[in-house]
Amino acid sequence: MRADRLVAALLFLQTRQRVTAAELAAELEVSERTARRDLEALASAGVPVYSQAGQGGGWSLVGGARTDLTGLTAPEIRALFLLTGPDTGASPQTRTALRKLVRALPPPLREGAEAAARAGVSDGTDWAGTETAEEARLGPLQRAVVEAREVRIGHARPGREERERTVQPLGIATKAGVRYLVADTEDGLRTFRIDRVTSVTETGAPAVRPDGFDLPTAWRALAARMEVRMVAATVRGRAAPGTEPVLEAVIGGRIRYGERARDGWTPFEADGPSPEVIAARLAGLGARVELLDPPEARAALTRIGAELTSLYGESDAPSPAPPATPEAPPRAPASTGTRHG
Repeated sequence: MRADRLVAALLFLQTRQRVTAAELAAELEVSERTARRDLEALASAGVPVYSQAGQGGGWSLVGGARTDLTGLTAPEIRALFLLTGPDTGASPQTRTALRKLVRALPPPLREGAEAAARAGVSDGTDWAGTETAEEARLGPLQRAVVEAREVRIGHARPGREERERTVQPLGIATKAGVRYLVADTEDGLRTFRIDRVTSVTETGAPAVRPDGFDLPTAWRALAARMEVRMVAATVRGRAAPGTEPVLEAVIGGRIRYGERARDGWTPFEADGPSPEVIAARLAGLGARVELLDPPEARAALTRIGAELTSLYGESDAPSPAPPATPEAPPRAPASTGTRHG
């Protein structure tokens, strides 16, 4: 979302009693769809913008027309500057426009706006000093979304070959700090992790936006499908004393514990995309974790162990003694939702 256009939209709203998306589109020289998205972005930032349907309807600022910015409250101004802050990749022209906007504010509100403008920073390089793939692709994808441009992207998942696809970019969603491109494809709506996008090339064609598309609604549906895939399998196992923090760091929140046994080991259940994926994540814990079910998980660990032995052979260095592994307790399902004390 371009900060300078949002500011222009806000100032245009303050000079009119009510405006339509078509009028704003003509003023900003953008499509009506883009103008409507800008108005919705202002509303989501806390600016008091509301729409009225029907004949004579349109978009208005609560309280009527204004000729300056004194109608905005301090929280609303801070929200606007955070929305258009440095992490959005604002251009030098945008930053100049924001500085002018700050100077136009009344003194009581200027300090909060300046603080909000300084509240974020974006560093597009990793610790090796090179630009990260995500930062390199984010700008072109944002422009493609805003300007409704069809693009061809390269995308590579871990362990798979890179694949190119022509997509209709519809929005960018962030979940737990990870950015995803939401796009329409020949296979329907899909998400693409931006840090796995390897190339972005505009095709020269306009993007086709599905009728009635709403990004928050679409993201909720896509996220629900991903959640189902992420918990498609469950493994049962037991963990040696003191292993729980490491186990949780590896598996995350998709783990449930049973009551700790008298030998100190704790039964658990863990969810993941497949038994093989869960086993691979737990392989680094060695003898501190024993998987009990299903057989596919145990077979995966056997394969991993054989591969490592084949690669490294027998080591001359003394191996640390594994945790005591008394006779395994009966393989009853772990009681879910109960944590040991």
